[in-house]
Amino acid sequence: MAFGPMDPVTARSSHVYWLMVSRSYRPKTILTLSPMTRPRYGRRSPAPPALSSSLAISYGGTVITAAGTDERVAALVYICAFAPEEGDTTLVDQDKYPPTPIFKHIEIVEGRIWLRPSGVPEFAGDLPEAEQQLVWSTQMAPLADLFTQAVLGAAWKHKPTSYIVGSNDRTIQPELQRFLAARMKAKITEVASSHVPMLSQPQRVYDVIVDAAANIGRRSSS
Repeated sequence: MAFGPMDPVTARSSHVYWLMVSRSYRPKTILTLSPMTRPRYGRRSPAPPALSSSLAISYGGTVITAAGTDERVAALVYICAFAPEEGDTTLVDQDKYPPTPIFKHIEIVEGRIWLRPSGVPEFAGDLPEAEQQLVWSTQMAPLADLFTQAVLGAAWKHKPTSYIVGSNDRTIQPELQRFLAARMKAKITEVASSHVPMLSQPQRVYDVIVDAAANIGRRSSS
């Protein structure tokens, strides 16, 4: 089944999405939001549509942890993503676990974190070679200080949350992902994937997103 509006190139190019839910409780559209342009989480961000689910991949989880406190966000979906405690930086949790192999393959250029070509197998090793190269060539580099900014608010404390754990992830420790998901009391789905299950196992990810959207619809109609 196709992944719908969140096509592979879009998925590689952004880490935060607002998922609108129609009256029939089916996914309607996904709007991309690039966190790299935001100096602080949630500020100057495009407003989420009414009755939405906020999706995040990787470091985008830190963004929606704060931005998801907006009253129009009804649920959160984390995909191999960070989810700091309120007032903490991303590094507070990350430093509790050994560094992953990806850190041997990154460099900071002009204030942004870039993945070297040698690191793509660590990042997306379960994709075909051609797709791995596309991942590298379309990467979006986060600001280097993203991981040291304190998070203002923690939406997962107050809103229904789903978490997809990539058990073969070599970018964010799977054990860290499990810890974060358990702390959030999230609905957990674990897949044998790299850091990019939305590309290597899109159907599993799609099913989680649809389930989150359907739950929003059921709550809004009750």
